[in-house]
Amino acid sequence: MRHARLVRNVRLGIKNLMLHKLRSLLTMLGVVFGVGSVVAMLAVGEGASQEALEQIRKLGSDNIIISAIKPIEDQGAEQQSGRMNMYGLLYDDQRRIEESFPTVRRTVPAKVVRKEAYLEARTLELRLVGTTPDWFDLVRRPMVAGRPLIHDDMINFRPVCVLTEYGARRLLATEGTIGQTIRIGSEYFEIVGIVQSQSGQVGSIQTPDQEVDAYIPINVCRERYGDYFVKRTAGSQVREKVELHELIVEVEATEQVEPTAQAIEAMLKRFHKKVDYRVSVPLALLRQREATKRTFNIVLGSVAGISLLVGGIGIMNIMLASVTERTREIGIRRAIGAKKRQIVGQFLIETVVLSTSGGLLGIGLGVGIPWVIEIFAGMPTLVPAYSIILSVGISMAVGILFGLYPAVRAANLDPIVALRHE
Repeated sequence: MRHARLVRNVRLGIKNLMLHKLRSLLTMLGVVFGVGSVVAMLAVGEGASQEALEQIRKLGSDNIIISAIKPIEDQGAEQQSGRMNMYGLLYDDQRRIEESFPTVRRTVPAKVVRKEAYLEARTLELRLVGTTPDWFDLVRRPMVAGRPLIHDDMINFRPVCVLTEYGARRLLATEGTIGQTIRIGSEYFEIVGIVQSQSGQVGSIQTPDQEVDAYIPINVCRERYGDYFVKRTAGSQVREKVELHELIVEVEATEQVEPTAQAIEAMLKRFHKKVDYRVSVPLALLRQREATKRTFNIVLGSVAGISLLVGGIGIMNIMLASVTERTREIGIRRAIGAKKRQIVGQFLIETVVLSTSGGLLGIGLGVGIPWVIEIFAGMPTLVPAYSIILSVGISMAVGILFGLYPAVRAANLDPIVALRHE
């Protein structure tokens, strides 16, 4: 019985709205644009946040990245010809970290040398990275061809090299790839693999890899290039000694990452007289970005909510006008026995139908806008399911909230006065 009455009231509400199609459409526009802006803005924000979070996750939430940096007091040393600068991470630092912290699963060192690579007439300056096979487990990049470094390469001191896709395209061009021999500096290396190029800055953390990288076994790098480097500038040269440029520390469990990072930093402070290192924790950056994402979504939702507020005020305004227009109708219904709650229900149903219809149209608009942005602007977008559910719920709540006062006002009309109304 109640179900049949509800269906009848809904049909009656739709019929009354259809009597004034243009007015109903214009009233819905506030809700349409409000809901559409909520969905679209959350989709753009979610897409940007997900892209940033994915980049941070690629750094490894269980990793600690320790980088060598030139101390501030040595910044002007490049103008002093013949000076020897010694800074950065030490082989002993790696040994101490492995032996001192039971929470550390493994460490991956990296030694970086800038060298020109040659293949026939083609040249390219490479960032030669001496490292271990574990590098490819912690810095996850898809292999395009061939294989990564393996432990046999280190045991047998093989002069093998893994290029990035960018370096392979610039150097090899139409030549064969795997098995090709290239000259790096004055040394020759066999290319055994090609890895996908990917690099950049993630927040305050520089990604460990760059698109001009070439990876070789660290013991081969040390044997052939040593720990001393000569940096030549106009009219002068500066010698530097850097044992390790980077150290990636993998921790056993995520909850142990930040305490371990603090302990490692305290240990480095004891053995380094100068601050020639930087400890970066991707997990901390990940948490910071997630907190920023929540704040960003709240701000976007609040701004879009203003549009819904304007739409709700429009619905209240039009329903108050409708009550005035239908005063005689309300008086007749009350005179033949309609109760106050039935009058309230009738007007509430009309406002909910109005706002829900606007909400559904707004969802369509909100889903379409991110699609257009992704195609023409190239920005990643993602429509979260909660934004659609939230938008439908808000639009229905707007209908009830802003339709309640006109409905109660209609129900409280005196039947005698209403019947006399012209």
